[in-house]
Amino acid sequence: MTEQMAEEMLQLSAQLFEKMISQQQAKVLRLAREAVPNISPEEVRNSHDFPALKEHPTFEFEDGILSGLIAAQVALRAEIKGRLPFEPPAF
Repeated sequence: MTEQMAEEMLQLSAQLFEKMISQQQAKVLRLAREAVPNISPEEVRNSHDFPALKEHPTFEFEDGILSGLIAAQVALRAEIKGRLPFEPPAF
């Protein structure tokens, strides 16, 4: 894999993942607010603090999808960068 190809893949995948993650974050927040109306986006990240979210029928499922998307984004980025020649960090 050439550096140019890697950069193109990183840019394309970053745009796609950001769009998917943003949409899923909005969905998770909407579902969370069905159970806890005034919950903030920051508080959704600590959903274990809100027992009502555990009782919501689809919140944990959709939150798991969000976690999976973020993990896939990190894994793909690492895989692409791992195929390039090692370059020590510049200081």
